[in-house]
Amino acid sequence: MPALAESYAFCRGVARKRARNFYYSFVLLPREQSDAMCAIYAFMRYCDDLSDEPGASREAMERWRGALVNALAGKFDEYPAWPAFCDTVQHYQIPHEYFFQMIEGVTSDLEPRAFQTFDELYRYCYQVASVVGLCTIHVFGFESPQALPLAEKCGVAFQHTNILRDISEDAARERVYLPAEDLRRFGVDSHELSNQKPNEVRRRLMEFEAGRARAYYRESQPLVDMIHKRSRPALRALIGIYSRLLTRIEERNFDVFTERVGLSAAEKCWIVLLAWMGR
Repeated sequence: MPALAESYAFCRGVARKRARNFYYSFVLLPREQSDAMCAIYAFMRYCDDLSDEPGASREAMERWRGALVNALAGKFDEYPAWPAFCDTVQHYQIPHEYFFQMIEGVTSDLEPRAFQTFDELYRYCYQVASVVGLCTIHVFGFESPQALPLAEKCGVAFQHTNILRDISEDAARERVYLPAEDLRRFGVDSHELSNQKPNEVRRRLMEFEAGRARAYYRESQPLVDMIHKRSRPALRALIGIYSRLLTRIEERNFDVFTERVGLSAAEKCWIVLLAWMGR
């Protein structure tokens, strides 16, 4: 296994290469915290990739869960991120349950998705995104326990934004994340979600879901002032990038079907600059 410094360097390389949104916020953190965020990201990235690769199976995810159990007990396999990951978890006293929740959430993606209610979708968002937010605020630092439910809501806002952005490509892979109760309410068939032709009924559904994401952004807003001062620019940057992505979807009249919606590197850098300035 690599030495601790080498392990952190590996994690930083993964984050720099793969964390298209998160890495922009990492640069606003002191080096120790930035390294910790890269270590957490390396774990989450591998976990997510494992569920998406060809031939992914519950057996493979169970082996990964076992590797996590062993790593937290100090027994590492060949994955280079383990030393840095475990050092981060121990140093920032991050509850282990968050990482097992993440595995459970991505494992559920191995089968075609169909959520009947928003409560079911919320549970999924908690497992794959809110737990990331909860890990993050442990690194950022906080005192009030009220920060925990706000971090949970912030994660739901981020994940719901991702769901809206990726709705067409997910549908093509038989992953329909929008609740069946919402599809019925707006008269949208799940098979329409991969159709690139403009559709007013589908647009109204998207507008409703975007409003739901906006509500979670508003509810989680007090979180910024609850974390330690030196970490606030990084959190402002994260929220700024994801909320701007939602704004871009709205500006395109909710057309995420003909072209993937995203932000340019220049836009993300501008958001990071504003976050650093406290705006």
